[in-house]
Amino acid sequence: MDLHYDGEVKIAKINMGPYDNNGYIVVCPDTNEGIIIDTPAEPEKLINQVGDVQIKAILITHKHQDHLNGFHEITGAIGAPVAVHANDVDGLPRSPETVLNDGDTLTFGNQTVQAIFTPGHTEGATCFLVGKHLFSGDTLFPGGPGKSRSPELLQQILNSISSKLLTLPDDVAVYAGHGSVDTSIGEARSRYQVFSSKTHSPELFGDVDWLETE
Repeated sequence: MDLHYDGEVKIAKINMGPYDNNGYIVVCPDTNEGIIIDTPAEPEKLINQVGDVQIKAILITHKHQDHLNGFHEITGAIGAPVAVHANDVDGLPRSPETVLNDGDTLTFGNQTVQAIFTPGHTEGATCFLVGKHLFSGDTLFPGGPGKSRSPELLQQILNSISSKLLTLPDDVAVYAGHGSVDTSIGEARSRYQVFSSKTHSPELFGDVDWLETE
C-alpha cells in the first residue's frame, strides 16, 4: 500500500489483482469519512485497509471487468452506496444506488468529490477530482491515454483529456487505475503537447504513448 497525505486528504493506493489494478481509499482526516474508488480483484487487500473509516460511497471509474472483479466482496463488506456514470451502468454486476453525470458532486467529511465525464475508454468513463487529486481510472496514464478500440474512440479520449483534464492546474496529482507510477497534470500536459505537435496516421488507436508514437 502506498499512502499519500497532504494535510487535506489521506489516500491509500492499493495494488490489486493480476492486472496491476489500483484501488483507492480517500479519507477526510478531520472526520474519518472516506470513499473507495474501484473494486478490483484481491478485494481483501482493500477491505483490510478500511479499518474504522466510515465509507460514504464506492465510486467506479468505468465498467471494465478488471475494475469490478472484487465488486461483490467489497460492496458486501462495506455496504456503502455505489456510484457510476449513467453510460456504464449496464456493465456493473448490479444496479448502482447513484447514477452520475458530468459535474455531479458527492461529499465525505469536509471534502467534495467531483465526477468528470471523460468518455473514450468506455462510454461512461469518469474521473474523480478531490481537491488537487485526480483519480483518472483508465482515461489518463503517465505515458498516455488509456487504450482505445478504434481511431474514433482514440479521438474521443484525446478530446476528453484535452478539454476536461488538461485544463486543471499543473499541480493536480494524477492517480491512474493501473501501475505504481503517479503523474501530474503539468507533466501530462507537457507530454501531450509533444504528441499533438506531430502528425499521426488517421488509423492510430490502441495503446498510444505520448512521446513514442509516430
